[in-house]
Amino acid sequence: LSLLLSLLVPAHTTRSPDCGGILTPSGLRYLAEVSKPHAESVLRQDLMAPPAPDPSPASPSSRNEITSVKVDKFSLTLVPDTGMRLSIEVDLGITSAPSTTKEMRLSILADLHVDMNPEGNLELVTSDCKPTLEEVQSTEEMDRSAPHKSSGPDVDKQINVEKICLEVSKLLLFPNERLMSLAAPFPITPSCQVQYLPLAAPLYSEQGIIISLQTTFQVAGTVIPLPVSPVPFSMPEPASSSPSHLILAFSEHFYTSLFSALEKSGALNVSLLSSLTTATLAERITQMGSLFQEDLPVVLQTVTRSSPHVVLEEDKAIVLLFLTAQIGAGSSPFQSFLSVNVDVTARLHLSVVDTRMIISVAAIEDIELSLATSDVGPILAALLEELFLPTIREEVPAQINEVLKQGVSLPHIASFTYTDVNITIHKDYVLIPCNLQLEARTG
Repeated sequence: LSLLLSLLVPAHTTRSPDCGGILTPSGLRYLAEVSKPHAESVLRQDLMAPPAPDPSPASPSSRNEITSVKVDKFSLTLVPDTGMRLSIEVDLGITSAPSTTKEMRLSILADLHVDMNPEGNLELVTSDCKPTLEEVQSTEEMDRSAPHKSSGPDVDKQINVEKICLEVSKLLLFPNERLMSLAAPFPITPSCQVQYLPLAAPLYSEQGIIISLQTTFQVAGTVIPLPVSPVPFSMPEPASSSPSHLILAFSEHFYTSLFSALEKSGALNVSLLSSLTTATLAERITQMGSLFQEDLPVVLQTVTRSSPHVVLEEDKAIVLLFLTAQIGAGSSPFQSFLSVNVDVTARLHLSVVDTRMIISVAAIEDIELSLATSDVGPILAALLEELFLPTIREEVPAQINEVLKQGVSLPHIASFTYTDVNITIHKDYVLIPCNLQLEARTG
């Protein structure tokens, strides 16, 4: 299983996963648990609906009527290499005359799996469904005879077990509309969006249902080309007894692609206001005096000069930023008198809120400044650092964190959020085990 995700993609294709997830057996149990009330509601609606007018001359009093529907058992289990098995047991109360009520047990056993349709969306498919209907007998009756499966043609016709089998996937809380929501585009900034595209139908292992995803980023509505991943990403094999419902994994390439998309959208080009003014600078750089007659605040306008890069090590995420700062004053026009190359190495902090990953610059580990161009003569590196390092050290993280404060949406399906999140950073990938939580309905 060490190459689970990379195996999903044919070798000849240029598409390869950069993130993915495993829905564990405990996650399936949770989905069954929250689907049970929904399934009961759907079955009650289907089974207790008024029957169509009966053209036969039978008197109304002899017609069977379902008066109660209660889902007693609802389970979803993993079948490795195949899919999932849905097992439902429903207790039915049936009145056939004003004074006669009997109990029936409807059992449904269905095999389900997730396919990828021609549009590239995942959809839940029923491959097999076996319904059985039997009368629940009292203890005295069971002493006299074995339980019988026959419920009488009237009851069979009314219950229409074949129709239930045709729509059995609708008894789950994640029908196909929710699966399609997995691939919806999510905003990161006003001009930048992220989208997770399934690469193939999921795999089914003992660890869970494994889905491989490829991230695409759009800037102003256009999908942008991203750095090529040097090695295909493979989903790390989790412990077989993971208590988490879901395990998400993100490759180093995913984070580098994210920062590259932000760079291409211009989100990392920021203005930094220095505490210096042209007059205070003139005290240290004599040629400044001839450029500015009035005292103006000094501004650093930073732009990226090449794509950022993220490096993941054990318990550590680092972003490398390659910036150029135009240092100048005035607003219209802005008059630059220095150009400085700034290389920043910064620690990243990762957390999850609801279904969003919050990425922030936690601490700057290293900054290198070097003079690119100067209109005020040569300046020693030590003076450059003394004058501009404090502003860069403080303002660059603050500005990037402002850009990223809304977070990056994680792959998720509608109506579910993530709780009990535990983020671990490993060499080349980030692992996010978490539990699913169905959001309470509002309104």
